[in-house]
Amino acid sequence: MKAALKTENGEFEIGEAGTPELQGPDWVLAKVKVAGICGTDLRHWKKEEPELVHKIMGHELAGEVVEVGSKVTHVKVGDRVVIETVLGDDRCDWCRVQQYNLCPHLYDVRMETVSRAFAEYVAGPAKKFYRLPDHVSYEEATLLDTFSVSLHAIQLSGLKLNDKVAVIGAGPIGLAQLQLAKASGADVVVMDVIDSTLTMAMELGADMVVNCSSGDPHQMVREFTQGRGADVVFECAGGPAIPDTLPLATAISRIGGKVVVVGGFDKGKTSIALEWQRVQMGEIQIIPSASYSFWGIYPEMQICLDLLAKGKINAKKMITHSFRLDEINRAFETARDKAHTDAVFVALTLE
Repeated sequence: MKAALKTENGEFEIGEAGTPELQGPDWVLAKVKVAGICGTDLRHWKKEEPELVHKIMGHELAGEVVEVGSKVTHVKVGDRVVIETVLGDDRCDWCRVQQYNLCPHLYDVRMETVSRAFAEYVAGPAKKFYRLPDHVSYEEATLLDTFSVSLHAIQLSGLKLNDKVAVIGAGPIGLAQLQLAKASGADVVVMDVIDSTLTMAMELGADMVVNCSSGDPHQMVREFTQGRGADVVFECAGGPAIPDTLPLATAISRIGGKVVVVGGFDKGKTSIALEWQRVQMGEIQIIPSASYSFWGIYPEMQICLDLLAKGKINAKKMITHSFRLDEINRAFETARDKAHTDAVFVALTLE
């Protein structure tokens, strides 16, 4: 099959790879129709990582079922599906209680199976394949991974009706966080340094936006919250920005508030100076959020699919660019240079 393979300098080259096979009677093989580029992908872009050379990357995708194992009953050949790529080893204590997002072998397992979106085919356990309603497009479905990450953060935050929420970072995760917070009954202020993404945030329902490069986020949040600070702050920028955004998040939280860290870190140690006395004396909770899994008895991916199908969240508006898989390097450049391209979510089509 055709696949985009990582090179030594961290870009991609189009080549051939073996088509994955069913590894059990409960497995499914799908033809990838659309894949997405997210912030995690961008952190690996043009980065020399010998362990990833010639590997297939990507973890946001939707496609069509082309083969099913003998024990698969909930999807069939020809079904349109979104594929969940959070897959643990199904043996550890965390997988046993459906906290597979915390599985110690999560990345080892997922990157050899379902988390290979930048290729023509992907295979994995049938439980990770969710059938799409006819009116939900492949492009929209590809954003369900993003929304699921944000939904998991909502769950951990304990968000309540009428809470005052601040979202730092108006990329795909932040815009999904905004929509889910609004759907939960909160008032939301969104912060970023790019005007185009803040404009989209307003169009998606933000009550206020702040450009941190030209406005004063501390003053704006005080005004937004009657001087108290935000009940919940979602840090959704991550990466190289987090040494600045996490201190901002704790500074704009109210006494007794919560800061949920949704944006990702790179490997290794990251030094971040926080006003720890204020955090401690104010009992401000800092809550890390990692990927997604279940909320009670419901898969968070299925919850987000239901919300999308009912029109309660808007994925279509977030898709700003689309490229063919052959143009993957150009697509990554576009996604990274969002200050000039106005990119939010960049899709790759494999038709």
